[in-house]
Amino acid sequence: MPITIKSAEDIEGMRVAGRLASEVLDMLTPHVRPGITTDELDALAHKHITEVQGGIPAPLHYAPAGYTPYPKSICTSVNHQVCHGIPNDRPLKNGDIVNIDVTVIKDGWHGDTSRMYLVGEGSIAAKRLCQLTYEAMWRGIEKVKPGVRLGDIGHAIQTFTERQGYSVVREFCGHGIGRRFHEEPQVLHYGRPGTLEELVPGMTFTIEPMVNAGRREIKELGDGWTIVTKDRSLSAQWEHTVLVTETGYEVLTVSAGSPKAPQALAAATA
Repeated sequence: MPITIKSAEDIEGMRVAGRLASEVLDMLTPHVRPGITTDELDALAHKHITEVQGGIPAPLHYAPAGYTPYPKSICTSVNHQVCHGIPNDRPLKNGDIVNIDVTVIKDGWHGDTSRMYLVGEGSIAAKRLCQLTYEAMWRGIEKVKPGVRLGDIGHAIQTFTERQGYSVVREFCGHGIGRRFHEEPQVLHYGRPGTLEELVPGMTFTIEPMVNAGRREIKELGDGWTIVTKDRSLSAQWEHTVLVTETGYEVLTVSAGSPKAPQALAAATA
């Protein structure tokens, strides 16, 4: 399937969907606390997307080839869960970390984003993992502009992450997005500079590194969806949907409550 290049009208639709997805995370933020279940977070998100935003939660019943339909409206990956964790009735505990991944469909367009949350008081190690994963995502985003290649993005994320003593998951990656949930290209979070597809204005894709505190090896649980670290080390992930502009990039999944770009990175690129 070829990479789709979005028109100005398409991009407006993507901006709306991206903002709505980010606003779901804004809405959930005060609810992420000890004692709440991820099922309850899923119900809050579903109601907000369908009743307040007039949108559709893309993960619900999503079933790519070889998968059973995903049963919930958001993904919630706790502690050593890497991605695609299914909300359940287990209460979150003080010290847990959780990734909440939201994709909203609005007027046929998809907006896809995720954030990490510390539940109560996180450990120093957990806080560091979440913060450095956030910076790793932004290191990739800052590479985006016409003429750059996808390998440059992956290389920036991988080298930064591995210098900090962490590992990058290889089996899952970012992806093109638009009227389809997953389009070309695949956006690897590791790689060699100057390789893979060249970026051109109008491309839209996600950058969503999964970073493990231990080794990079993963495994799938019996539910057919949830991915965990093999060594049970903590894992973190952040995700934005990004547009390639004529001069650089635009992050489409932003809202009033979006965390700002890391200060250290902003100073380095100013």
